[in-house]
Amino acid sequence: GSRLMERTVLVINTSNMPVAAREASIYTAVTMAEYYRDMGYHVLLLADSISRWAEALREISSSLEEMPGEEGYPTYLSSRLSGFIERAGVVETFSGKIGSLSMVLSVSPPGGDFTEPVTQSCLRTTGTFLMLDTSLAHRRHFPAINWFQSYSLYAGELLSHYKEKISPEWEDVQKGCREILRKEETLREVVEIVGIEGIQDQDRLLLHTAEKIRSDFLCQNAYTDDAFSPLEKTLSAVKKILDFHKEAGERLKQGAALNEILKGYK
Repeated sequence: GSRLMERTVLVINTSNMPVAAREASIYTAVTMAEYYRDMGYHVLLLADSISRWAEALREISSSLEEMPGEEGYPTYLSSRLSGFIERAGVVETFSGKIGSLSMVLSVSPPGGDFTEPVTQSCLRTTGTFLMLDTSLAHRRHFPAINWFQSYSLYAGELLSHYKEKISPEWEDVQKGCREILRKEETLREVVEIVGIEGIQDQDRLLLHTAEKIRSDFLCQNAYTDDAFSPLEKTLSAVKKILDFHKEAGERLKQGAALNEILKGYK
């Protein structure tokens, strides 16, 4: 196909442009995206950032002397935002072609406060949410996506597809990783109090496994040879970590030393 920039349309407004232009820009962009979608193309709309758009909406509402809502935002913030987001989706054109419009939106809550109105309005409408965690970024963990706060409402719908096309073990591996990471979060609080030597070998093994999941899977580099890997390869790599955890746990029960077990694992 043609180069990416030849297939890209930019709608730009800067901070020194009129507030009305900032507020209207996302509607201009989504209308253009719908035009190409209705031609049978698969369109991706990137909007950065919804928070700036909401601030423009607040300024316009204030100028019109409308009744303010929470934190000064207009009372119709949620309906305006949902009306915009719900324009995404798949359509069948009159010619029989299938077109789609997908949206990736960014929200910048002041001070990382996810209870503020714009973030809450987005959470009520979007199907997938990825939370960027500053604490992970400070630990140089990239992408700094919080695996507890992030979610997808489409996971259940796609589960049967993954089980059929990728592996029947997909759900078990996913749940296994989540369980280990959840237990690690609790153990970290204990370790901060009593130290790593003050916990049992089974718990130390769990911390080691969680570290491998984070460093070998969740922490990724876009410039490596494995930046784009098939799902089968990804699942196999994560399953090996879980298999080791299970096998090491059995050896601990048989009396083996944890240090000796970890020496054999690279």
